[in-house]
Amino acid sequence: MLFSTGRWLRLVLYLCAWPFVDGLRVHEYLYFQVLSPGDIRYIFTATPAKDFGGVFNTRYEQIHLVPADPPEACGELNNGVFIQDQIALVERGGCSFLSKTRVIQEHGGRAVIIADNAYDNDSFYVEMIQDSTRLTADIPALFLLGRDGYMIRRSLEQHGLPWAIISIPVNVTSIPAYEMMQPPWTFW
Repeated sequence: MLFSTGRWLRLVLYLCAWPFVDGLRVHEYLYFQVLSPGDIRYIFTATPAKDFGGVFNTRYEQIHLVPADPPEACGELNNGVFIQDQIALVERGGCSFLSKTRVIQEHGGRAVIIADNAYDNDSFYVEMIQDSTRLTADIPALFLLGRDGYMIRRSLEQHGLPWAIISIPVNVTSIPAYEMMQPPWTFW
């Protein structure tokens, strides 16, 4: 069986609800590809913050995706030196999305990808919005599904690597569907 009963049910519910959803549309997704390590060499989908952060004006062919330490990035980072001029992988929780983005920006990061802290989340995108501080951030901030963030961090730990190498953003409109390497655990 290609899809489990649960996945079929989610697909039907999604298609039925789509005309009524006041949220993201296909053009609001941003894609990136993990180039290394090879066991997670997939194209991942992320969503940009709704009302804060910058946009990707440059395509990075090979840039480090550095998991923040501590993962929630709500204050000083133990590995801030590695985040400078790179992209940080941060975990949701502990403080606002904007606060996390500002911490990464203050450490010289070019962008932040905030993964959901629900590791089993493989289909629900959270809308990242401004907090009550009225502060701003200039770097791009993206939301990543929890399962995707978990699998990236797990692969790095298994290989003893301090970061992944990614390409971002990726134009998926030029990639034939049969060639697009999508994570096998994510519902597309």
